[in-house]
Amino acid sequence: MSEKETRQSGGSPEASGVTVSDIQELIQRKEEIEAQIKANYEVLESQKGIGMNEPLVDCEGYPRADVDLYRVRTARHNIICLQNDHKALMKQVEEALHQLHARDKEKQARDLAEARREAMSHGLGQSQDLSPAQAFAIVNSISPGSPASIAGLQVDDEIVEFGSVNTQNFQSLQNIGSVVQHSEGPLNVTVIRRGEKYQLRLVPTRWAGKGLLGCNIIPLQR
Repeated sequence: MSEKETRQSGGSPEASGVTVSDIQELIQRKEEIEAQIKANYEVLESQKGIGMNEPLVDCEGYPRADVDLYRVRTARHNIICLQNDHKALMKQVEEALHQLHARDKEKQARDLAEARREAMSHGLGQSQDLSPAQAFAIVNSISPGSPASIAGLQVDDEIVEFGSVNTQNFQSLQNIGSVVQHSEGPLNVTVIRRGEKYQLRLVPTRWAGKGLLGCNIIPLQR
């Protein structure tokens, strides 16, 4: 017997495997049974309108001669069996719908929880992005043609990061001097200029002027 026939003959679908297709098959089977029940009732109707309970003997106790007893008995038997099958199948449909709805409800709950987590995470990220960066120093002079000028630094740029130095670890200008002295390539410098954040690449190097930067930086007093 095939898996489909097994489901139709009485095995209820497993909770973890119920699909819309399974329910559609059950409903199709239900409709087929209902059609068979109707056909058997039509057989009874064709036999003098006899129903399920009318006697098949006459008043004297002899088998009725005005109906086809075999067809009537067969139709009645079929109706009883089909009604039992229909009852069992309706229970299967009810259980399958319950399982499917329960699974959908669980999925909706999981999706909602995930959406809330994503929204909270997105909101947290936005709040972090929107929070103003804290500067620790400011540029108060730039020499033309200097490494600082070439890098794009401007007077009044507020420094948020200078290489590895940032607001959290900045203590004095010696921190910046140490980074410059030990640099072996471009330094990433983040500044705030008129409310906008800029990422610059500064290469400390000897030039015609004094020092390796050609700019003056002072601690920012808040």
